[in-house]
Amino acid sequence: MKKQVDLKTNQEDYALFLPALSGFYSTYVGRQRFAEHVPAERIPAALGGMEGLNFLNSKEGVFHYPWCLYSAGHANLDIGSNPKEDMVRTREEGSFILGDSGGFQIAKGVWEGDWRAGSGCDKAQKKRVDVLNWMEEYMDYGMGLDIPGWVGRTPRGREATKITTYQEAVDASKYNFEYWMRHRKHKCKFLTVLQGDNHTQADEWYAEMKKYSDPKQFPDDHFNGWAMGSQNKCDPHLVLKRLVTLIYDGLLESGKQDWVHYLGTSKLEWAMMFTDIQRAIRKYHNPTLTISFDCASPFLATANGQVYHENRLTDRGKWMYKMSKCVDDKKYATDPRNFRDAVIQDGLFTDFIKSPIIDACGISDICHYKPGDLNKIGKEGRTSWDSFSYALLMGHNIFAHIRAVQDGNARYDFGVVPASLVQEKFEQKFFRDVVDGIFSAGSYGKAMEYVEEHNKWYMDIVGSSANGFLGKKAVNSSTAFGKFFEVEEFVPDTARDDSGMNEANLDKLEELID
Repeated sequence: MKKQVDLKTNQEDYALFLPALSGFYSTYVGRQRFAEHVPAERIPAALGGMEGLNFLNSKEGVFHYPWCLYSAGHANLDIGSNPKEDMVRTREEGSFILGDSGGFQIAKGVWEGDWRAGSGCDKAQKKRVDVLNWMEEYMDYGMGLDIPGWVGRTPRGREATKITTYQEAVDASKYNFEYWMRHRKHKCKFLTVLQGDNHTQADEWYAEMKKYSDPKQFPDDHFNGWAMGSQNKCDPHLVLKRLVTLIYDGLLESGKQDWVHYLGTSKLEWAMMFTDIQRAIRKYHNPTLTISFDCASPFLATANGQVYHENRLTDRGKWMYKMSKCVDDKKYATDPRNFRDAVIQDGLFTDFIKSPIIDACGISDICHYKPGDLNKIGKEGRTSWDSFSYALLMGHNIFAHIRAVQDGNARYDFGVVPASLVQEKFEQKFFRDVVDGIFSAGSYGKAMEYVEEHNKWYMDIVGSSANGFLGKKAVNSSTAFGKFFEVEEFVPDTARDDSGMNEANLDKLEELID
């Protein structure tokens, strides 16, 4: 019997990382339940079957982690049995999924229709109803159906949605929220989504939207927390300012607004930052608050042929999970060695992160095609990988990402600190102490004064998609930054978040298993 690694027991009181589950990955688990989608001999024996990949399964998964995010934007919104989504739809009791509403798909022009407030468009209305019903049926928490303010700046978005201005996006989001409030069944809890590409827009968006999570204005139907997009989720100055405002507006109360989610946050140091904030707010204001964050990097890295192989968690250093191109060579298709042993012995990697999935794999399980083998479309391709190779590597990458977040938090608690969360130029000051000072201040004025007092520090811990530019230099004069920054680690290039799952490579992978 295989031994399971239970990552749930390692979670402690850390902020909660949610893998942004790919439909490509979940399809393997789901379809195998209905038929032999992948031949039994193709599945590594140490996985114990396809359910070994299912981290939501506390009994059969080779590792267990009962939390994730899943996007309505990539779901089949019909209610009922669906083999491709069975991992999500019939998951075991006690697991948790946060649903993304698919606003990104609207803004990118994928969900076509006249989305302007009150337009009466049948296409938009059907999608509005379908997403709501799907959320209520399958999700624990879900995001309101927002339409990001940048939709009017993209030609495809403007043409597909008929929304041409920032204010029209605000009005359309309000229309969607109000429709959901009137028709919700209270089977799923909902989050008010906050957008805005700079501090001014973010403040204006908040002023317009805060009522939807306010039980004083909507006693029976108010939303149950907050989801942070755009600048709200990658600018620490704005993160702290918004949370202080929520607290002193009475909109982060225990039992009423208990969840705050940050969309598409992949930078490792932010996991510790969110833990610091969650602990301080629980201590001084709301003992039942959960702060969560998601990213799709484990899936998108694989789609780009990359694998997690090293975590860098050195004291006073830059923390990151390192990804590099994975081995893809037909000569390994008949090699009997374990994957890790082979890549290290052959000098392809100096070391390689262990995971229950990669440890179950021989190198031939990844490099499956040998010279002369034909792929599923009857041709001999250049790659040694088949589509199931991607699924196995995704499983490894999920484990490695979760483990990096949890190990980082544990090290941080023992005094191993990333460089961005401590200042020692003139005097030693830790970010956790600044956070504690902000949330223990006792008044809005004092808390905001403390936020502003440290605003020069925030540049050092800028998030991985600030201002919507990922992996590129960017500046936003409306924020407190005032100088250029650069993101160094791998981050998918999407404007809202990196859970969009719309990368060309991943789309091609989806086609392989249809």
